[in-house]
Amino acid sequence: MNIILFSRKQVKHRPEQLRRLLLCIEQYGYTYTINEEFASAIEQLTGITVDSDKIYMHKPSAKGGDVMITYGGDGTLLEAVGILPDYRIPVVGINSGRLGYLTVDDGEGIEALFDHLSKGTLHFEERRMLQVMEGADDNFNGMALNEIAIHRHGTMMVSVETRIDGNAVATYHGDGIVVSTPTGSTAYSLSAGGPVIDPRCRCIVLSPIAPHNLTMRPLVVPDDVEMTMRINSRGGEAFLSADNRTCIVKDGTIIRLGLAPRSVILALPHNKSFYDTLRQKMMWGIDKR
Repeated sequence: MNIILFSRKQVKHRPEQLRRLLLCIEQYGYTYTINEEFASAIEQLTGITVDSDKIYMHKPSAKGGDVMITYGGDGTLLEAVGILPDYRIPVVGINSGRLGYLTVDDGEGIEALFDHLSKGTLHFEERRMLQVMEGADDNFNGMALNEIAIHRHGTMMVSVETRIDGNAVATYHGDGIVVSTPTGSTAYSLSAGGPVIDPRCRCIVLSPIAPHNLTMRPLVVPDDVEMTMRINSRGGEAFLSADNRTCIVKDGTIIRLGLAPRSVILALPHNKSFYDTLRQKMMWGIDKR
């Protein structure tokens, strides 16, 4: 098995966890590649030298039998998904951040995590993604595991004329709109007032961001629809984002988006359901009085 390691420089790296991570890879006889920023952090914090032939610069190569392990929070995992060399490679997240809703382990069970990997007892689930099909720059990676969002650039309001399968839905006046997968329903969409959705559901959520019309509410639609969104910005520009990647689009741009042809294979916490994670991460049912 080859482990593709990924982390970011802004992550809070814990030296002891890094040592345990590399020791587990060695003990199980796995090979690994690692991004430059993560390798640099390991060398500075642990004194362990990473061979230069193990370091990749921008995007790793698939070697066969690969598993990607991310170290950080949900943002780190989302960035790692954006550089996957093959979407058939499963992604496993170790959390060193705060919420870590998409991650499997909190960094305390690294040995147990590798034991499950070696025995094939780690649970995986396919998570559907969204894709910007038209309207963005050719160099923009419009694949999103969580959400695609259109939001204002600067202080001026943005209006988003939205159609679903050619049918006019609404013009959203305000700060923008979030189009979310069920996986992303606990992220930006939730902050915009969207519902929490079981990731097994086949749907998409449209949540207006700070709408000027108080009757605007989140809308849940089937995930096989095609959406077109025409941007009208008083400032002449707006932001288009796919997870944690952002580009600027001009006034009058028409964005076409829908379900991506690929899914992400995401590891799930061992012996924990979606609802277990929801209660723990969202602290539902905990009385703080």
